[in-house]
Amino acid sequence: MDAQVLVALALSLVGGLSTSIGGLLVILGNAPNLKLLGSLQGFAAGLMLSMSFFDLTHNAMNSVGFLKGNIWFFVGALFFACVVNFIPEPAVVPGSHEGDNDGSVKDMLRKHHRQVLFSGIVTAVVAGITVHNFPEGMAVFVGSKKGLRIGINLALAIALHSIPEGAAVALPVYYATGSKWQAFKLAALSGFAESLGVIIVAHIFPNSLDPEILEGLLGSVGGVMAFLTLHEMLPIAFDYAGHKQAVQAVFLGMAFMSTSLYFLDTSLPEEMRL
Repeated sequence: MDAQVLVALALSLVGGLSTSIGGLLVILGNAPNLKLLGSLQGFAAGLMLSMSFFDLTHNAMNSVGFLKGNIWFFVGALFFACVVNFIPEPAVVPGSHEGDNDGSVKDMLRKHHRQVLFSGIVTAVVAGITVHNFPEGMAVFVGSKKGLRIGINLALAIALHSIPEGAAVALPVYYATGSKWQAFKLAALSGFAESLGVIIVAHIFPNSLDPEILEGLLGSVGGVMAFLTLHEMLPIAFDYAGHKQAVQAVFLGMAFMSTSLYFLDTSLPEEMRL
């Protein structure tokens, strides 16, 4: 493997390990703080939106033109829309507005034992291991080929998104089976599809891509990130944290990513910048 593939693989492992953190948040306490998980999901959504519109899609339109940049963006969004059509919709874990933070969530999940268990298995095996995280690994690889700054920012946004995702996998499995090990194992495994995505895509793309195609692919990554954010992340953030707190977290994430884009671009060596 060349250096770019190794860097992309290392960055994708950050996202994979982050799902393990989400699993730990579930099994180490009596009940996870769903408001905190919702706020974290909103923060990650802000990172994703800022990265998608202010960086990836913006640079693609500047490089290949407004029309082509938009076409690449919507191709990426359409691709991920097709992907999610093959993913069964798991039951959403009720937010704090449906009960207090003590035992009501656990009681409700226990009442729907079979449904909850199925939801957790589907989330981990289908959504996580097979297809859901695979495009994220592709995104990290394509971004890393463009430059370290894009790779780092994508890995950061995906990693923060992966923590609530890991909790979403572990929570129903733990409450349904009572096994902390099974819950943690499925949460951890669900994240490593990103690394698999890097390895497979590295063998599909040649070592050097035409600059216009690379810019277009980055625009498509922007479309994937935007669709993922609007389709999955924001609804979960609203359900867990509440509308007001989730929106605040989104804009905080956008501000954080914009600041990160500025300082990373000015601090990296010239050859690593855009």
